[in-house]
Amino acid sequence: GKRGYRIMELSLLLAEQILAMFLTMAVGFFVVKIGLFQETDGKVISNLVVYICSPCIIIDSFQIEMTDDKVRGLLLAVIAAIFVHIVMLAGTWILNHIFHFNSIEKASIIYTNAGYLIIPLVGAVLGSEWVFYTTAFILVQTVLMWTHCTCLISESRQKDWKKILFNPNIVAMLLGLLLFLFRVQLPGVIASCVSGFGQMISPASMLVIGMAIGNVDLKWVFTQKRPYLICFFRLIFYPILGVIGFGILGQMGIHPDAEYILMVVLLATAAPAAAMVTQLAQLYNKDVKYASVINVMSVIFCIVTMPVMVMLYEMFY
Repeated sequence: GKRGYRIMELSLLLAEQILAMFLTMAVGFFVVKIGLFQETDGKVISNLVVYICSPCIIIDSFQIEMTDDKVRGLLLAVIAAIFVHIVMLAGTWILNHIFHFNSIEKASIIYTNAGYLIIPLVGAVLGSEWVFYTTAFILVQTVLMWTHCTCLISESRQKDWKKILFNPNIVAMLLGLLLFLFRVQLPGVIASCVSGFGQMISPASMLVIGMAIGNVDLKWVFTQKRPYLICFFRLIFYPILGVIGFGILGQMGIHPDAEYILMVVLLATAAPAAAMVTQLAQLYNKDVKYASVINVMSVIFCIVTMPVMVMLYEMFY
């Protein structure tokens, strides 16, 4: 009845949003193909996304009224996100003994496009008041991204703590959290500047991914066998574990909004491979082409897999 209709509606909305992002990626692909832009121009936009848009959207999402429910909900989302990452890190370590992943593959399986993709998705599908809960997953992932993931891709053992602590996204999170806890609202002019940059994140980041593959032969992409395996773990295996785990967790009645808070975490878990993996590969001169191939494939497949995961979750719920 009504619930079934709501499930379908959510799934369709999700598919539409992902499709729109996919078209933005196609624009990036074609501007490189026809020579308007060079593939390397993507680096500039990529920096814009990581250092300006991403911190702005994080600060923006904390600009909501603080209530006990919100604080408890955020805690629930953080715990769920930590749990997800433990499962993905441990699971990938175990699977590695069978499949012998390289560092790009490991990073692509573990890290998702939570920031770029999920923030605009959650805003469009569930409403802007739910974007707040995406910060939980991003917080956990950002810390791991700049510790575990950079070590994985750069293949160096030492961690650059200064880089981690002063990463604009971590700074933005602390700043956002402080503003939230002390109930400080940004002045109107500053607020609209911040949210303006924040709104750029989705088109800008999809454009970058499209540009990264502008010189890649797509026929060749789909004849590669390994990326299918990586996409299976990234888009189906871990998300299904999430559906089961969150379905059970949600029924414990821990929070009035548990269903949607956990759905936000599930969306982040079911997202395609992190665009950051491609950007880190660019930074450390690793196989950028392979990283973008996995990325593109996972974005294409997620048009189908993400709405399916939401449907399963809602049915399970």
